[in-house]
Amino acid sequence: MQILVLGSGAGGGFPQWNCHCKNCKGLREGSINAQARTQSSIAVSANGEDWILINASPDLRQQINQTPQLWPTDPNQQRGTSIRSIVLTDSQIDHTTGLLTLREGLPLPVYCTDVVYEDLTEAFPLFPMLKHWHGGLQRHGIDTEYDSAFTPIGADGLSFRPVVLASNAPPYSSYRDNIVPGNNIGLHIKDERSGKSVFYAPGCVQANPLVENMLDQADCVLFDGTLWLDDEMIKNGFSNRLGTQMGHMPVNGDDGAVALLNRFDISRKVLIHINNTNPVLNEDSDAHQYLEDNKIELAYDGMHITL
Repeated sequence: MQILVLGSGAGGGFPQWNCHCKNCKGLREGSINAQARTQSSIAVSANGEDWILINASPDLRQQINQTPQLWPTDPNQQRGTSIRSIVLTDSQIDHTTGLLTLREGLPLPVYCTDVVYEDLTEAFPLFPMLKHWHGGLQRHGIDTEYDSAFTPIGADGLSFRPVVLASNAPPYSSYRDNIVPGNNIGLHIKDERSGKSVFYAPGCVQANPLVENMLDQADCVLFDGTLWLDDEMIKNGFSNRLGTQMGHMPVNGDDGAVALLNRFDISRKVLIHINNTNPVLNEDSDAHQYLEDNKIELAYDGMHITL
C-alpha cells in the first residue's frame, strides 16, 4: 500500500492567506525554518496506479498538479485521472470544497456517511450542485459500525473500516456542537495481501476504546496534530473556543496526541492537519524538537509512505 500526503495543513493552510501570526509572518519573511503546507488531504493506492482520494481539499487543483501519480496517463484519452474514487471523513469545508474542482472529471464515486451526505445535500449542497456535470458525484454509503468494511472502486486489495471519532461538525451544520455518530470518522485501511495497515484520523478530540484498538493494530498512524495547546487559538486572539471545543486534541500535555501515541508500539507515528499557529511548524523550535525526541514525524506536502 502506498500513501501520498497531498496536503498536511489545517483549514487555511500555512501560511494562511490573511494571517500575520508569528509562524505565517516568519514563513513569508524567511525568518523561520518551516515549509508551506496546503490543506489536508491524502491519497492511497494498492498498486501505485489507481488512487483513492481521501478528503477533497480546497487546494486540490494545486495538489494534483504537483503530484505526478495523479496526472492523466492514458495516451488514447484527451482527459483522464488516476483518481478512481473519493472517501470523505467529514463534511468540513477544508475536506470537501475540492469536490467543486473535480467537476470537469465527473462522474466520480464518493463514499461518505449518512450524516455527511445530509450536510452536503442540504446545508452545503455540493451533491445537488454537481449533478449538472455529467450526473455529478455518485454517492456510496459508509456505515458507522467498524465491522462494516468496504472497498472503494479502484482499491482492490485494500479494506477500509470506519472508526467513529469524537470531534465536531462544521459551523454550518445542524449537528454543530451536537455530535452524532458519522459526523467524523477515521479510517483503518488494511492491505489484505501484506497485512499492513494505516489509521488515518485528521480530527479527533479524545480516544475511545476503538481508537485505542486501532492505534494498537496500525503499522502507521496519521493523527490529528492541529494545535500544540488546547487554548492556542484563544491565546493568539483568533478564537474564543478551545481546540477541544472545535474537535481537536492538543499535541502537548498529559492528555495530548504525543502522550497518546507513545502508549502504543507503532512503526510510524505522523501528525497531520497542522494549524498555522502550531509552533511545531518551526523546525528550529522546542516543540518540533519535542516531536523528534518522541520519534513522531510531522507530515508535509508530498510525503510518500509505503507499507
